[in-house]
Amino acid sequence: MGTTQSRPPTGHTDLGRRITARREELGLTREQVGRRCGADASYIAYMEEHAASPAIGSLLRLADALGTTVAELTGATTELPPGRTTALHDVQLMTLGDEECLRLLSTHGVGRIAVVTPQGPAIFPVNYVTAGRDIAFRTLGDAVLARADGTEVAFEVDHIDDVTRLGWSVLAVGEAEGVMDPEELVRLDALARSLPWAGGPRTHWMRVRPTRVTGRRLVER
Repeated sequence: MGTTQSRPPTGHTDLGRRITARREELGLTREQVGRRCGADASYIAYMEEHAASPAIGSLLRLADALGTTVAELTGATTELPPGRTTALHDVQLMTLGDEECLRLLSTHGVGRIAVVTPQGPAIFPVNYVTAGRDIAFRTLGDAVLARADGTEVAFEVDHIDDVTRLGWSVLAVGEAEGVMDPEELVRLDALARSLPWAGGPRTHWMRVRPTRVTGRRLVER
């Protein structure tokens, strides 16, 4: 994958990282989570930062406070794709405006880029950053994505919440091009706060300059 600007959760164990990630996703402090589940903030901090083995009752209360499940917190669903729960009865798809699409794109993370290859269409997950309206990611210099230079591609990013059964997706379409300008390369390297997840010498920057951006969100009526 390419690069991501999002900082990693601070938890020291898998459980701690998941608790921290979910709490920060909801914008909650440890004190607020503690009040929700009847625990002291120091206990929430301990679970986030140490190898804790809380009882099932504590996990149930914590999961409820975070609007998730024990299975999600403990990683039992790690290998399972989202979308396994039953759809809500009273939801609708809302079309997102250009400004909201760009805002969601700018949160950074993992997206998927679709390209056409001699063998047919292909889709690759990449870590990415945004620079203005541009979407940028790193790849290998001789990879399929690098060879997409000068072709029209599609880039998609989304967030799906299996707990609430809601989510959003944004699609950007535009021409991919390799970044060669030294000043631009310095700027993109500065935006990249971590190495590519896939490892290896992924130092070749590519960018997509969208000519069309669309998005949709699932909302409750």
